[in-house]
This record gives sequence, structure tokens and C-alpha cells, in this order.
Amino acid sequence: MKRLDLFGLLKKDMNFIEEELYRSIDSTEPLINNTSLHLLKAGGKRLRPVFVLLGGKFGEYDLDKLKRIAVPLELIHSASLVHDDVIDDAEMRRGQPTVKSKWDNRVAMYTGDYIYARALSIVAGLPNPDIHRVLSKALVQMSIGEMEQIRDFFNVDQSVRNYLLRIRRKTALLIAVSCQLGAMAAGARESVNSLLYTYGYNVGMAFQIQDDLLDLCGTEKKIGKPPGSDMRQGNITLPVIYALGQPELRDDLLAEIGRIQAGDGQGDARKAVDMIKKSEGIAKAEILADRYIKKALLALDLLPDVKTKKTLRDIAHFVTRRSY
Repeated sequence: MKRLDLFGLLKKDMNFIEEELYRSIDSTEPLINNTSLHLLKAGGKRLRPVFVLLGGKFGEYDLDKLKRIAVPLELIHSASLVHDDVIDDAEMRRGQPTVKSKWDNRVAMYTGDYIYARALSIVAGLPNPDIHRVLSKALVQMSIGEMEQIRDFFNVDQSVRNYLLRIRRKTALLIAVSCQLGAMAAGARESVNSLLYTYGYNVGMAFQIQDDLLDLCGTEKKIGKPPGSDMRQGNITLPVIYALGQPELRDDLLAEIGRIQAGDGQGDARKAVDMIKKSEGIAKAEILADRYIKKALLALDLLPDVKTKKTLRDIAHFVTRRSY
């Protein structure tokens, strides 16, 4: 499934947003230009800009206004990935070497900072203070989520609740505000903005759970990194938490995770991945992801009946069925 197959309604506008993304990070400093371009050229689903534009369809659609939200939100997401790869010591992302592996940690950190700064300078062109308030609050929460992930590296005793709060902050909030801010910029009613936030939040939660499932069940060709990469980096995800809750499996799985940790995160995770795939963890995580999608669709049903709803519904179904 190609990146924009689901989004034919927005193909022309998304091509414009893609061009704006490249323009936005253009720099006269060759190194920072190269590192920033390297990240964008690796691609991505561009879900956040898509959600901004779709949210804008519920009000007075103005691409010139919406680009000042769609581009910054994708840049913020991209910057967070550059920083994540440093923290996780990740060598590959989307099938390409990460910025930190192709250059080094210092270059990667400043690249992320530069992209964040460019995002904020673009959104500054919008006069609505509520947009800035919503975005700044989401960025604060994202930062807390990143710190929580570091705190919980190789924490095999964390609860499902802690995991859900972490992915709420790290992933779901930015998707939620993408939907919300697109509608706000288009002057949609407050009730519409709120429902779109709820839709985006629940899609975002399901999206991250599916990401965690793909890390265990996907192929390296499809996901762009070796299966079990999260575990090697110390990220204990939902399927792993569920698997650790099975008494007959816990001791053996703990031993494998301990070996991975003792290998400084570079140990062989294949045995642990195989154990988790045979556990109840996969099915239980899939069930929870489906619950979030059902909540998203309930919010969608309450929105005004416009053509855009079908695309939002298609995206919700795509999230838990995707293989990349």
C-alpha cells in the first residue's frame, strides 16, 4: 500500500505540503541541510499533515493557513525521531541509516533542535493564541513522555497503565492535536474541534500499539529495522508487558530480557521475540488497539456528515491493519 493510497482526496494538497516540508528546512549551512534532508528523504506516512488537512475540511478550508500547522507538526514529529534515535542508539529507521549513525550523536541532537526551531518559526505566523496554547501544551507532554520512556528502560515491572500514559504523551497527543488544530485553523465549531481531538487521540493510541506489535511481528523489509529492536533498546512495550504477566512464561522471558540488557542492548532478541509471539501478549494488545479504534469511530459518528468522514474512517481501519 503506497503512502497516499488512502488519501486520494488530498493528493494535490499533500504534494504541496511535501514541497513545503523540504523548503522549510532549507539552510545555507551545508551540514545541517544535509542531515535534515536525509531525515525527510527517508519518507514516512505523513499522517500528521494529513490529519491537519482533513480537520480543516470541517471549517473554511484554507491551505495557506493549514500549511502553517501541517508542516510544523510533521517537523516536530521528525525532530522527535532524531532525538529518539540518539537515546535508543538506533542504527536504522525506515530502512535507512539514522542521522546519528551516519554522522554522530552531537550532529543528530543539533539537527533535531534545528528542525524543532524551524517548526516553531513557521507556526508563529498564525495569530490565533489558542493554537499556540494547544501546541505548546502538547510539546510539554511529549517531553515528559520521552523522559518516562528513559526512566522505564528495561523496567520489566511496569504496569499497562504506565505504558498507556507514556504512549499517550509520546504519540497520541500529537496526532490528536493534528486533527484538532486543523479544524481550529479553519474556524470550525468548538464541539467539532473536541470530537476531532477525541478521534485523533484514540487513533494515535491504536497507532502506537500497532507499531509495537509490528516491531515484534513484522519483517525487517517491511518495518525498516530488525524485529525486536524496541526490546534491544530497552523499550518494554505492551505485548511484552502482557507476556510477562503469564506465570508460566515470566521467568524464561525475564532471563532472555536480562541477557539482552547485559549485552548493552545489542544482544540477540530472537528468542525473546519468539516467546512473545507464542504468548497471549500479541492477541491482547491487538484487542486493546481495536478498542481504541472503536472509540475513534464513535467520535467520528458524531461529527458533521461531510465527505471527509469516509477518509477518516478509512484511516482508522488502516491503522490496525497496516504491515509497515
